[in-house]
Parts: sequence; C-alpha cells; structure tokens
Amino acid sequence: MTLHVGLTYNIKKPVDQNSEQPEDFYIEFDDETTVHAIAEALRKGKCEVLKIEANEDAYNKFQNLKPDIVFNIAEGLRGESRESQIPAMLEMLGIPYTGSGPLTLAIALDKALTHQFLKANGVPSPNFQVFSSPNQERKRKFEFPLIVKPLAEGSSKGIRTKSLVKDEKSLRDQISWVINTYKQPAIVEEFLPGREFTVGLIGNGNPFVLPIVEILLEKLPSEASPIYSYEAKWIWDVPKKPLDIFCCPADVPAKLETEIKQIAVKAFRVLNCRDLCRMDIRLDKAGKPRVLEVNPLPGLIPDPDAHSCLPEAASAAGIDYDQLICTILWQALKRYNLQHLFENHSMVSLL
Repeated sequence: MTLHVGLTYNIKKPVDQNSEQPEDFYIEFDDETTVHAIAEALRKGKCEVLKIEANEDAYNKFQNLKPDIVFNIAEGLRGESRESQIPAMLEMLGIPYTGSGPLTLAIALDKALTHQFLKANGVPSPNFQVFSSPNQERKRKFEFPLIVKPLAEGSSKGIRTKSLVKDEKSLRDQISWVINTYKQPAIVEEFLPGREFTVGLIGNGNPFVLPIVEILLEKLPSEASPIYSYEAKWIWDVPKKPLDIFCCPADVPAKLETEIKQIAVKAFRVLNCRDLCRMDIRLDKAGKPRVLEVNPLPGLIPDPDAHSCLPEAASAAGIDYDQLICTILWQALKRYNLQHLFENHSMVSLL
C-alpha cells in the first residue's frame, strides 16, 4: 500500500514595493528548495506526495485529494492565529497531520500568551509587558536594556539589532516602529544577558531532545546587538557567506545541559506540542535558563550552510535530512496509530 502524503506549505515571494509591507513580510515562508527537499525525502520513504499550497484553495484540495496524512509546514496566510489555519481545516475534515494542533500553534505564536502559560506551569521565562500604544504607561520596573518585539511573529521577524533598547526614548521609538510597521502590539521583555541556545525535540509524551545548539553571539559583527536578530539570521549569516555562529553540541557543563533539557521537555508538555518543536532558551544574569520562545512549527531548511537549527541538531545526533523528515512523519503516524501504513522503516530514525 502506498501512503499518500499531502505536503502543505507557503512559498516566499518578493514584497510588493508599492505596499506598506515590511521587508521581512514573507520571511517565515519557505523557499521552493525546502518544499522540494521534503517531498523528495518522503518519496524516498516510498510515499506518494501531493503538494498543496496553503492558500484559499487548500480546503477544496484536501476534500478532492483525500491524503492519508498531511506533512504540514504551512505558516498560514494572515491573522494572529494564521499558523492554526491548516490544522483547523484538517481536523474539520478528519485528516491526520504532522505537528501540533491549532490551539498550541495559536498560543505559541503569541509571545505574551506563551510566557503566561509557561510561568503558570513553573517554566521560567522573561518578565514582559505588552504595549498597544507607544505612550502606554510602563507597569513594570524594568531595568535597561530591554528588548522590543512584535507580539505575534516568528523567524526573528521585526527583531532588529536596534530592538535592544537602552533608554526611555529608544524604547518608545521602537515600540512605535513595531506597532506602525507590523500593525500589532509590541511586547517588551527584560533582556537576558547570558548565553543563548536553541533546543530541538522530536516525539510525543517523552520527546527525544536533540543535541543543544548554542548561538555564538560573539561571532556577530561588532556593531550588532547581542541578539539573534533579523539581520543576524537573514542578512549577515547566509549560505553564500555563512558565519561560524552555531556550536552543536553546545559546550556546556553537564548540570546546565540537564537543566536546559528538562526545561525544554516541560515546556513541550505544557503547551501540548506534538511530533517536533524547537525552543529558544537564554541564560539570565544568574546563569539560569529561561525559555524565550517556543516554535512548534520550526524551519526545516535542507542546506547546512543556511543554519536551520532543527536539521543541524538532528545531524549532530547522526540523523540525516531524509531520516529527519521521515521520522517526523513516523511520529505523527504513530500518534494516530497508523504506523503500519509506513513500510520503509529504514528511513526512520527511532531515536
């Protein structure tokens, strides 16, 4: 029996220069090379791949094509819960899919809700305040520097090196820029001055934690703020001239490694993540790890020089790209009790 796998995605395209769209408007979307690489990995696993672009026609395509399961990397078209759009359609139609559900994706995209959920369940994360106006009163006695971000974006969208602010005027200016540019509130977080890590997890229940990646912020240009900004991710560190910015496995003491992994697993469970996830963790001034962001829809760029964190961590664990893709699919099938439909077990890393 051939497993029919739908592959849902959004493709990057140029920003309309005549619109008010910011330069990073489509940065979360995937290149065609990534979509092709995932499709090829699934075909190597003896699956038939049905590509379905996550646009307004997707619902009808699901009804007509009737895939056995959908491998979802779609970011969604618009709105504060856009990453939930495809999973919600699939649940309505009763079609299995990889990754987290609509509620998890909606919460995780909202940085304030994520912090609230984590804190309520004993997972440390930064203190914060949401600003819907640049003139809004500051309720927290934050110490500068602070970091200003759009409330509901990913892929370092809206986070520039100038997002790290050191005085009141810069704070208000950056809040105003975020609100005007991204048409949404800004979240202001306390800045955590320690080392930064990203942690990938695969599985369900008791997920496997991939080797920890450290982001070597000292490798950034001298004029850069010590944050993994839009410039760092998409301008300075690119495949044509990659920075030596990642260290995987991270060189950390055993006690800290255990603490980071335990916090990552707890956050995974608190938010009911499924199959795969990547989370950003940073050390505070006391050297204690706190969760910056949870990304249940992490990037899966195949090019090693692109420094896509989850594939890089998987590679350090001895899992090649094709195995990673098939393992994610396998984890989803197993969750639905459909693992018998996937016959090419040689493509699956059982971790």
